[in-house]
Amino acid sequence: MQNHQNISNNDAAGFALSNAPKKIKEIALPAGYQRVTLVPSSFGSYLRNLPLKSSPTVYLYNGHRKRNQQAQYAVLDVDVGKKNLQQCADAVIRLRAEYLYKNKLYSRIQFHFTNGSLASYAQWCKGFRAKVRGNKVRWVKTHGFDESYATFRQYLETVFMYAGSYSLNKELQKVPCIRDIQVGDVFIQGGFPGHAVLVVDVARHSRTGVLLFMLAQSYMPAQDIHILKNLNNKQLNPWYSVAQLRAELETPEWTFKKNNLKRF
Repeated sequence: MQNHQNISNNDAAGFALSNAPKKIKEIALPAGYQRVTLVPSSFGSYLRNLPLKSSPTVYLYNGHRKRNQQAQYAVLDVDVGKKNLQQCADAVIRLRAEYLYKNKLYSRIQFHFTNGSLASYAQWCKGFRAKVRGNKVRWVKTHGFDESYATFRQYLETVFMYAGSYSLNKELQKVPCIRDIQVGDVFIQGGFPGHAVLVVDVARHSRTGVLLFMLAQSYMPAQDIHILKNLNNKQLNPWYSVAQLRAELETPEWTFKKNNLKRF
Protein backbone atom coordinates (compact mmCIF):
# COMPACT_ATOMS: atom_id res chain seq x y z
CA MET A 1 0.00 0.00 0.00
CA GLN A 2 1.32 3.44 -0.91
CA ASN A 3 1.94 5.98 1.79
CA HIS A 4 -0.65 8.75 1.73
CA GLN A 5 0.68 12.11 0.52
CA ASN A 6 -0.71 15.47 1.63
CA ILE A 7 -0.10 18.15 -1.00
CA SER A 8 -0.32 21.82 -0.12
CA ASN A 9 0.75 24.98 -1.90
CA ASN A 10 3.95 24.98 0.14
CA ASP A 11 5.13 21.74 -1.41
CA ALA A 12 3.53 22.26 -4.83
CA ALA A 13 6.94 22.63 -6.50
CA GLY A 14 8.08 19.26 -5.16
CA PHE A 15 4.80 17.71 -6.29
CA ALA A 16 5.37 19.07 -9.77
CA LEU A 17 8.94 17.84 -10.03
CA SER A 18 9.00 14.48 -8.29
CA ASN A 19 6.70 11.59 -7.43
CA ALA A 20 3.77 13.26 -9.15
CA PRO A 21 0.96 10.82 -9.99
CA LYS A 22 0.42 10.66 -13.74
CA LYS A 23 -3.16 9.41 -13.56
CA ILE A 24 -6.01 9.63 -11.07
CA LYS A 25 -5.55 5.95 -10.25
CA GLU A 26 -2.01 6.70 -9.04
CA ILE A 27 -3.09 9.18 -6.37
CA ALA A 28 -2.17 7.58 -3.06
CA LEU A 29 -4.66 5.95 -0.69
CA PRO A 30 -4.74 6.10 3.11
CA ALA A 31 -3.55 2.90 4.77
CA GLY A 32 -6.04 0.03 4.71
CA TYR A 33 -7.98 1.18 1.66
CA GLN A 34 -8.18 -0.34 -1.80
CA ARG A 35 -9.81 1.05 -4.92
CA VAL A 36 -13.12 -0.61 -5.78
CA THR A 37 -13.09 -2.93 -8.78
CA LEU A 38 -14.41 -1.41 -12.00
CA VAL A 39 -15.37 -2.86 -15.37
CA PRO A 40 -12.53 -1.83 -17.76
CA SER A 41 -14.97 -0.41 -20.33
CA SER A 42 -17.00 1.57 -17.78
CA PHE A 43 -17.28 5.33 -17.33
CA GLY A 44 -15.71 4.91 -13.90
CA SER A 45 -12.65 3.18 -15.31
CA TYR A 46 -12.32 5.92 -17.94
CA LEU A 47 -12.31 8.56 -15.19
CA ARG A 48 -9.84 6.69 -13.01
CA ASN A 49 -7.40 6.54 -15.92
CA LEU A 50 -7.56 10.23 -16.80
CA PRO A 51 -4.09 11.84 -17.00
CA LEU A 52 -2.86 14.50 -14.59
CA LYS A 53 -0.61 17.47 -15.27
CA SER A 54 2.76 17.55 -13.52
CA SER A 55 1.95 21.00 -12.10
CA PRO A 56 -0.93 21.50 -9.63
CA THR A 57 -1.57 25.08 -10.80
CA VAL A 58 -5.07 25.82 -12.15
CA TYR A 59 -5.31 28.14 -15.15
CA LEU A 60 -8.33 29.91 -16.58
CA TYR A 61 -9.46 29.64 -20.20
CA ASN A 62 -7.59 32.89 -20.98
CA GLY A 63 -4.26 31.58 -19.70
CA HIS A 64 -4.35 33.51 -16.42
CA ARG A 65 -3.81 31.75 -13.11
CA LYS A 66 -6.94 31.16 -11.06
CA ARG A 67 -6.98 33.51 -8.08
CA ASN A 68 -7.76 30.74 -5.57
CA GLN A 69 -5.00 28.14 -5.75
CA GLN A 70 -5.97 26.53 -2.43
CA ALA A 71 -8.80 24.29 -3.65
CA GLN A 72 -6.98 21.77 -5.85
CA TYR A 73 -4.87 18.73 -5.11
CA ALA A 74 -4.01 17.97 -8.74
CA VAL A 75 -5.03 19.13 -12.21
CA LEU A 76 -6.41 16.96 -15.00
CA ASP A 77 -4.55 17.06 -18.29
CA VAL A 78 -7.74 18.00 -20.17
CA ASP A 79 -7.90 21.22 -22.17
CA VAL A 80 -10.32 23.94 -21.06
CA GLY A 81 -10.70 25.58 -24.47
CA LYS A 82 -10.24 29.24 -25.37
CA LYS A 83 -13.73 30.44 -24.38
CA ASN A 84 -15.39 31.03 -21.02
CA LEU A 85 -17.66 28.02 -21.48
CA GLN A 86 -16.36 24.87 -19.75
CA GLN A 87 -17.45 25.73 -16.23
CA CYS A 88 -18.83 23.47 -13.48
CA ALA A 89 -21.63 21.35 -15.00
CA ASP A 90 -19.95 21.71 -18.40
CA ALA A 91 -16.87 19.86 -17.11
CA VAL A 92 -19.09 16.96 -16.03
CA ILE A 93 -20.78 16.98 -19.43
CA ARG A 94 -17.38 17.14 -21.16
CA LEU A 95 -15.97 14.09 -19.43
CA ARG A 96 -19.15 12.05 -19.85
CA ALA A 97 -19.35 12.96 -23.54
CA GLU A 98 -15.64 12.24 -24.12
CA TYR A 99 -16.09 8.77 -22.66
CA LEU A 100 -19.08 8.06 -24.91
CA TYR A 101 -17.33 9.47 -27.98
CA LYS A 102 -14.19 7.42 -27.32
CA ASN A 103 -16.33 4.28 -27.23
CA LYS A 104 -18.34 5.32 -30.32
CA LEU A 105 -21.58 5.39 -28.30
CA TYR A 106 -22.76 8.37 -30.33
CA SER A 107 -26.48 7.78 -29.83
CA ARG A 108 -26.04 8.19 -26.06
CA ILE A 109 -24.40 11.62 -26.36
CA GLN A 110 -27.34 13.90 -25.68
CA PHE A 111 -27.98 16.66 -23.19
CA HIS A 112 -30.83 19.08 -22.59
CA PHE A 113 -30.57 22.83 -22.90
CA THR A 114 -31.91 24.88 -20.00
CA ASN A 115 -35.18 25.44 -21.88
CA GLY A 116 -35.68 21.65 -22.22
CA SER A 117 -34.65 21.27 -25.86
CA LEU A 118 -32.70 18.05 -26.46
CA ALA A 119 -29.28 18.43 -28.11
CA SER A 120 -28.50 15.09 -29.73
CA TYR A 121 -25.00 14.45 -31.05
CA ALA A 122 -26.39 11.87 -33.48
CA GLN A 123 -28.49 14.64 -35.04
CA TRP A 124 -25.51 16.99 -34.96
CA CYS A 125 -23.49 14.44 -36.95
CA LYS A 126 -26.25 14.49 -39.57
CA GLY A 127 -25.74 18.22 -39.98
CA PHE A 128 -28.47 19.68 -37.76
CA ARG A 129 -27.61 22.88 -35.89
CA ALA A 130 -29.46 24.85 -33.22
CA LYS A 131 -31.10 28.10 -34.23
CA VAL A 132 -31.82 29.96 -31.00
CA ARG A 133 -34.20 32.89 -30.79
CA GLY A 134 -35.06 34.03 -27.31
CA ASN A 135 -36.11 30.94 -25.38
CA LYS A 136 -36.97 28.90 -28.45
CA VAL A 137 -34.72 26.46 -30.34
CA ARG A 138 -35.15 25.09 -33.85
CA TRP A 139 -32.90 22.39 -35.27
CA VAL A 140 -32.10 23.04 -38.93
CA LYS A 141 -30.00 20.93 -41.30
CA THR A 142 -27.16 23.16 -42.48
CA HIS A 143 -24.19 20.78 -42.80
CA GLY A 144 -23.31 17.40 -44.26
CA PHE A 145 -22.66 14.24 -42.24
CA ASP A 146 -19.57 14.52 -40.02
CA GLU A 147 -18.43 12.40 -37.03
CA SER A 148 -15.01 14.03 -36.68
CA TYR A 149 -13.62 15.01 -33.31
CA ALA A 150 -13.54 18.67 -34.37
CA THR A 151 -17.29 18.57 -35.03
CA PHE A 152 -17.83 16.79 -31.71
CA ARG A 153 -16.06 19.65 -29.91
CA GLN A 154 -18.24 22.18 -31.76
CA TYR A 155 -21.27 20.27 -30.50
CA LEU A 156 -19.95 20.45 -26.94
CA GLU A 157 -19.37 24.19 -27.17
CA THR A 158 -23.01 24.64 -28.14
CA VAL A 159 -24.13 22.45 -25.23
CA PHE A 160 -21.94 24.45 -22.84
CA MET A 161 -23.57 27.66 -24.05
CA TYR A 162 -27.16 26.55 -23.49
CA ALA A 163 -26.97 23.88 -20.77
CA GLY A 164 -25.82 24.05 -17.16
CA SER A 165 -26.37 22.75 -13.65
CA TYR A 166 -30.13 23.42 -13.87
CA SER A 167 -30.64 21.23 -16.94
CA LEU A 168 -28.10 18.56 -15.96
CA ASN A 169 -29.68 18.19 -12.53
CA LYS A 170 -33.05 17.46 -14.12
CA GLU A 171 -31.75 14.70 -16.39
CA LEU A 172 -29.65 12.81 -13.82
CA GLN A 173 -31.12 10.06 -11.63
CA LYS A 174 -31.11 10.41 -7.85
CA VAL A 175 -28.91 8.00 -5.85
CA PRO A 176 -31.10 7.14 -2.81
CA CYS A 177 -28.27 6.15 -0.46
CA ILE A 178 -24.82 7.74 -0.17
CA ARG A 179 -23.39 4.30 0.65
CA ASP A 180 -24.15 3.30 -2.94
CA ILE A 181 -21.80 5.97 -4.32
CA GLN A 182 -20.02 4.99 -7.54
CA VAL A 183 -17.27 6.41 -9.71
CA GLY A 184 -19.00 8.66 -12.25
CA ASP A 185 -21.70 9.90 -9.87
CA VAL A 186 -22.31 13.63 -9.54
CA PHE A 187 -22.98 15.87 -6.55
CA ILE A 188 -25.13 18.59 -8.07
CA GLN A 189 -27.29 21.55 -7.10
CA GLY A 190 -29.12 22.93 -10.09
CA GLY A 191 -29.62 26.67 -10.16
CA PHE A 192 -28.51 30.08 -11.32
CA PRO A 193 -25.86 29.70 -10.11
CA GLY A 194 -25.66 26.06 -9.18
CA HIS A 195 -22.68 23.75 -9.03
CA ALA A 196 -21.64 20.18 -9.84
CA VAL A 197 -18.64 18.03 -8.89
CA LEU A 198 -17.83 14.62 -10.33
CA VAL A 199 -16.88 11.50 -8.36
CA VAL A 200 -13.69 10.35 -10.12
CA ASP A 201 -12.62 7.52 -7.83
CA VAL A 202 -13.92 5.37 -4.96
CA ALA A 203 -12.05 3.17 -2.47
CA ARG A 204 -13.11 0.80 0.32
CA HIS A 205 -11.42 -0.11 3.60
CA SER A 206 -10.47 -3.78 3.44
CA ARG A 207 -11.58 -4.44 7.05
CA THR A 208 -14.37 -1.97 7.91
CA GLY A 209 -15.87 -1.51 4.44
CA VAL A 210 -15.91 2.27 4.86
CA LEU A 211 -15.99 4.07 1.51
CA LEU A 212 -13.85 6.98 0.37
CA PHE A 213 -14.46 9.07 -2.73
CA MET A 214 -12.53 11.65 -4.73
CA LEU A 215 -14.01 14.70 -6.46
CA ALA A 216 -13.16 16.79 -9.50
CA GLN A 217 -14.57 20.11 -10.64
CA SER A 218 -14.30 23.08 -12.92
CA TYR A 219 -15.66 26.42 -11.72
CA MET A 220 -16.38 29.97 -12.82
CA PRO A 221 -14.83 31.37 -14.92
CA ALA A 222 -13.96 28.36 -17.10
CA GLN A 223 -10.79 26.71 -15.80
CA ASP A 224 -8.74 23.53 -15.67
CA ILE A 225 -10.65 20.57 -14.27
CA HIS A 226 -9.01 19.72 -10.96
CA ILE A 227 -9.08 17.22 -8.11
CA LEU A 228 -10.48 18.87 -5.00
CA LYS A 229 -8.67 18.87 -1.68
CA ASN A 230 -10.43 17.78 1.49
CA LEU A 231 -9.65 20.85 3.60
CA ASN A 232 -11.42 19.39 6.64
CA ASN A 233 -9.36 16.22 6.95
CA LYS A 234 -5.65 16.40 6.15
CA GLN A 235 -5.22 12.71 6.93
CA LEU A 236 -7.63 11.72 4.14
CA ASN A 237 -6.95 14.57 1.69
CA PRO A 238 -7.84 14.46 -1.19
CA TRP A 239 -10.28 11.67 -0.31
CA TYR A 240 -13.64 12.20 1.40
CA SER A 241 -15.19 9.62 3.73
CA VAL A 242 -18.82 8.52 3.42
CA ALA A 243 -18.74 7.61 7.12
CA GLN A 244 -17.82 11.17 8.11
CA LEU A 245 -20.59 12.87 6.12
CA ARG A 246 -23.47 14.28 8.09
CA ALA A 247 -26.14 16.35 6.35
CA GLU A 248 -23.69 18.27 4.18
CA LEU A 249 -20.65 17.74 1.98
CA GLU A 250 -18.30 20.69 2.32
CA THR A 251 -15.90 21.15 -0.60
CA PRO A 252 -13.40 24.01 -0.94
CA GLU A 253 -15.70 26.23 -3.03
CA TRP A 254 -19.22 24.85 -2.54
CA THR A 255 -21.30 23.07 0.09
CA PHE A 256 -23.67 20.32 -1.06
CA LYS A 257 -26.33 18.39 0.76
CA LYS A 258 -25.50 14.72 1.24
CA ASN A 259 -28.63 13.84 -0.74
CA ASN A 260 -27.47 15.87 -3.79
CA LEU A 261 -25.85 12.73 -5.25
CA LYS A 262 -27.07 11.75 -8.73
CA ARG A 263 -26.08 9.42 -11.57
CA PHE A 264 -26.09 9.22 -15.38
